[in-house]
Amino acid sequence: MNGFQSADGRLAGTLLGRLILVLPLFAFLLRLGGAPLFDVDEGAFSEATREMFERGDFLFTYLNGAPRFDKPILIYWLQSVGYLIFGPTEWAFRLPSALAAIVWSYATYFFARKRVGEDAALIALAVACTALGPFAIGRAATADGLLNCLLALTLFDVWRHLESGRRAPLLRAFVWIGLGALTKGPVALIVPGTVSLLYCASRGEWKTWLRTVFNPLGLLILIALVTPWYAYAYHLHGQDFINGFIMKHNVQRFSGSLEGHGGSAFYYLIAVPLLLLPWSGLFVVALTKLRAGLNDPLQRFLWIWFGFVLAFFSLSGTKLPHYVLYGCTPLFILIGVHAGNARRAWPHLVLPGLLFVLFALLPNLFDVLAHSTLGDGFYRAQLGRALEVADSIYIGATVGGLMVWLAYVFFPKVSLIKRLIVTAIIQVGLLAGIVVPYAGELAQGPVKRAGLKAAETGGEVLFWRFTTAPSFSVYRQAVTQKGDPQAGQVALTRTDRLPVDAPVDYLFREGGVALVKVKP
Repeated sequence: MNGFQSADGRLAGTLLGRLILVLPLFAFLLRLGGAPLFDVDEGAFSEATREMFERGDFLFTYLNGAPRFDKPILIYWLQSVGYLIFGPTEWAFRLPSALAAIVWSYATYFFARKRVGEDAALIALAVACTALGPFAIGRAATADGLLNCLLALTLFDVWRHLESGRRAPLLRAFVWIGLGALTKGPVALIVPGTVSLLYCASRGEWKTWLRTVFNPLGLLILIALVTPWYAYAYHLHGQDFINGFIMKHNVQRFSGSLEGHGGSAFYYLIAVPLLLLPWSGLFVVALTKLRAGLNDPLQRFLWIWFGFVLAFFSLSGTKLPHYVLYGCTPLFILIGVHAGNARRAWPHLVLPGLLFVLFALLPNLFDVLAHSTLGDGFYRAQLGRALEVADSIYIGATVGGLMVWLAYVFFPKVSLIKRLIVTAIIQVGLLAGIVVPYAGELAQGPVKRAGLKAAETGGEVLFWRFTTAPSFSVYRQAVTQKGDPQAGQVALTRTDRLPVDAPVDYLFREGGVALVKVKP
């Protein structure tokens, strides 16, 4: 399969090409700890990891004292290493995801370089570490950055086995699947198993698939990796583990809308282009070459990979944007392969330009939302500080970034690919350095400071009329239970749910958050 070559010379060996090679480090490590932990997910994963140390139990996770059946154990083990080295910091809890995303990006590059050429591989690398979806999930203290890395490693090695018949890549694939099952569960088996089945079926190679999937040594590796922890979890919690992890967080998540995360069957048709920004236009270009590409074995494999994930999660009752990322790795390579077919520049630059404008306007938009009746009262109160928090650095950086981008993309002698690469660099620089820390301060800054205040005050604290804010427990460095506080007790509550004449003293109050002590 012929790879892309830029119209005005190769990327390989150029300054821009060398810059792309270090781009994953810039994208995933720049100000990694710049924003407070976001609730609910980052707070829940981080607090469950912290409680492993508090309980002295590193074989199962608990959240605010209750068993947490959401995810298996591997990501918590990795976060605990960061916790040991760096302490209970945002950097420590996010570092495993960032490192996994860096590996994910470079694995894509090295796989593509041998098969589609250096230039196409460099573009695939740039997409992998700067597209909006991978960038976000690779900097989050959750399990999905690690799972995406493991799925990519699995299917890359599955292809290496299918194209060469070599045994070593297949055995490695079983290792990645086992680690994936310890990261998020059955999806680590379903995706590679079904993708390889559909690919082999499309070529009439049923026996090849059976020999691949039922390799005796591979299955032994898988069983050896997965069985001990799952057996321990079942021994410890019995039917509660089956009901909580298998039934609720896997079967019910697919069959119904869990925690209100629903959507239509077309949800991901809208989500994919947004997750691929600023490369969405090149994704459309690749789509126009789909029919011809299916004649090439590698492109067929990549399209089947993306198509299955898109269809599978479109049928799922629970829909979250990052689910479809499990099938976006092949798109990184396909975009690199077909980038040379792009012609007119402006269709590829409109959406990224609008995103840069949005960055500059965010404080004003948040302020409008804060004074509206839309959404939840708690978040409106949090956004009420939007103009106050947006200092001159934020305004200067976002407006300056927009001006630099406009100056570069309208430079007539620069190719579309180079414009998109520079667009992607500016996008991740603004997001990591300015926009995400700003949004984190608005959404979570008051919760963080309330947690630090509670740690300073000491004693028991309750969640009162507050659904959940697990990051509060992380910053407080103690388990926090729900309940109605009695006289003299301290509680974290929401200002929109606390009566004006409530008999409390305010220990801390900011945005939608209040730390109160009930009067005698």
